[in-house]
Amino acid sequence: MNATRALALLLTMFVAWLPAAEWKLALPGYRYAFPYDHFAHPEFRTEWWYFTGNMTSADGRDFGYELTFFRHGRHARPEPSAGVWDSGELYLAHLALTDIGIQRFRHSERLNRAGPGLAGADREARRIWNGNWSVRLTNDRTWELDAVHPDFSLHLRLMSEKAPVLHGENGVHQKAAGAGKASHYISLTRLRTSGEIVLEGKRFAVSGSSWMDHEFFTHSLSGRQTGWDWFSIQLSDDTELMIYRLRNRDGTVDPFSGGTFVAKDGVATQLYLNDLSCRATATWKSPESGAVYPIAWEIAVPRLGLVLSAQPRMQAQELRSERRIGPSYWEGAMRFTGTRNGSAVSGVGYLELTGYADEVDLSGSSARGGMTR
Repeated sequence: MNATRALALLLTMFVAWLPAAEWKLALPGYRYAFPYDHFAHPEFRTEWWYFTGNMTSADGRDFGYELTFFRHGRHARPEPSAGVWDSGELYLAHLALTDIGIQRFRHSERLNRAGPGLAGADREARRIWNGNWSVRLTNDRTWELDAVHPDFSLHLRLMSEKAPVLHGENGVHQKAAGAGKASHYISLTRLRTSGEIVLEGKRFAVSGSSWMDHEFFTHSLSGRQTGWDWFSIQLSDDTELMIYRLRNRDGTVDPFSGGTFVAKDGVATQLYLNDLSCRATATWKSPESGAVYPIAWEIAVPRLGLVLSAQPRMQAQELRSERRIGPSYWEGAMRFTGTRNGSAVSGVGYLELTGYADEVDLSGSSARGGMTR
């Protein structure tokens, strides 16, 4: 969905909406090719890349991080440019660091036009960037991530241990009824991570595991859907699980909810709503937005023999837009414990909760609520 998974890119003041026919839709039969499909697809209106991970320093300090990039096309068929500033595309990025040891959450955001080179997702350069926040594909499986902020910086190397996972069926990940109410959705579910965090003048050598989600589409949600709960889970038996629960305005879970299980050998199995049991067990209320987020869960996938308890590694992991360029949402580092077929299993991952503080709209019918994962 990427889920975010959950971040604003659109404001009505920025967006010139055109009829849906002007944009390409996510339809069955799309043929993926890598590394081509790791980068921008300007024929689709909206696109995002999510990097999240859990790491531990050499001296035992735990961290979580998020670096996300969003591209939004303002015009499907741009008129001749009036100059480098009239690029027709907007890029949003969010950066967050969860300092688990001292229970402190730091985050920041930035919004740029693509021109003149301020942000982009360039296939030839194999790079996605927004200012001095960037990821670069150095070979077909390794990414270099760099993000510099006045309070902290990340310099990480991410090596994919599995091939890209394609979610959904026949090249599309359907999220609502109707042609094009879908995305093309790719994940790198196990990225072995090493590098350095610089925080308050101190350098931490870190290692751990990351996850990357990449989606591109023109429409996604229906008008009745208002948000989602999204999990990325990396288990100790070298399997991974992505779960998403689409929520409707009447409080029900949408039937297009589901997920994907990735076996040790990388084979992906699509999961449907009736394969999953997800029950919130604890909430946290934001003192800033007033939103109440379900941050702890019990998860069961009977067909996999899997039962998990999901607990946040820190409660206060809400990304509250500093300039109100998008909705607030909760996205944070998680720990998982449980059993699979009777044997103990544990893991780490991320949880994204949208639509609790601000309504999300990816239906294409309006610019209300901005955009998230």
